[in-house]
Amino acid sequence: MAMGEFVRTDRRRIQTAVLGGADSDEPLMLPMEAIELDAFRRVHEDDTFWCGTLLGGCGGQLTSKLYADRACHFAHHPDPDGLPHVCGRRSRGVDSADHLYVRSAAAAWLAGRGEQATFEYTRTEGAPIGSVVDVRWRHGALRVHLDQAVTPVWDDGVEPVLGTMVPVDRDTLIRRWHVHRTRLNSVGTARHVQIGTEAFARPIEWFALDECEMTERGLSTPAVEEIVRARTAPRPSLWSPGKARKVPEPEARAQALLRRLVYARRIESVPVVKQVCRDIEDLTGVDEELQEQLEAAVRHARI
Repeated sequence: MAMGEFVRTDRRRIQTAVLGGADSDEPLMLPMEAIELDAFRRVHEDDTFWCGTLLGGCGGQLTSKLYADRACHFAHHPDPDGLPHVCGRRSRGVDSADHLYVRSAAAAWLAGRGEQATFEYTRTEGAPIGSVVDVRWRHGALRVHLDQAVTPVWDDGVEPVLGTMVPVDRDTLIRRWHVHRTRLNSVGTARHVQIGTEAFARPIEWFALDECEMTERGLSTPAVEEIVRARTAPRPSLWSPGKARKVPEPEARAQALLRRLVYARRIESVPVVKQVCRDIEDLTGVDEELQEQLEAAVRHARI
């Protein structure tokens, strides 16, 4: 069997550790190939590697193991009594420290914007550590779901960011206009964070974290800016005789709600129809004729 095949199938090996101590949050990924491990050892000759508690590990010290015929990996130091070391760590692959890489990347990204963040690896509903990372700072908060163990909550003031395997339903995509996703790619012995923007009937667009910003709407990418411009731009008139009439703000809002109601009915999204009907009922300041159109549209939508 070729070495590459060993790397893909050898899933029980420990590929990640933390640096410096059992409670460290500084992650490290071991190269799988022997030729790369020699260089890795030279770089880290003065460091110690640990089966960190934030990895769900036992807190024991690890050593790097070099193999030419299978994947290189970390191994626990032998127990003093000579018995096999027992460790209940559940996740050991290259993605097992992704929550710590998310923490590191988010801390650097926010620090570059003058924000100091706090992090919590939330244990919710029996989910293993590493499933969710809560990121909080003075002006905002994100909850990063790296797997499906915890169901995202969309309207509690903390914006969810979903891993690639976390599902999202169509109505949520339509109601929120977009959702964000995250993925981590191996680059050398590190994992790099990317943020993706997903919208209804639109493929996910991926961006480096440095391309993202926090705005009043929450986490924003270049794709979000494009989606917002498309959704809020006024629809061009089919014809425009003479000088264009300036549309009063309540009337423009009413026309936008009517268009959104037509769209929601066309895609048969009941939650969006209900929300738009509520928005129409709360609208004030339109003239009598337009008010009658709005009321008729709501009546038809509810039927």
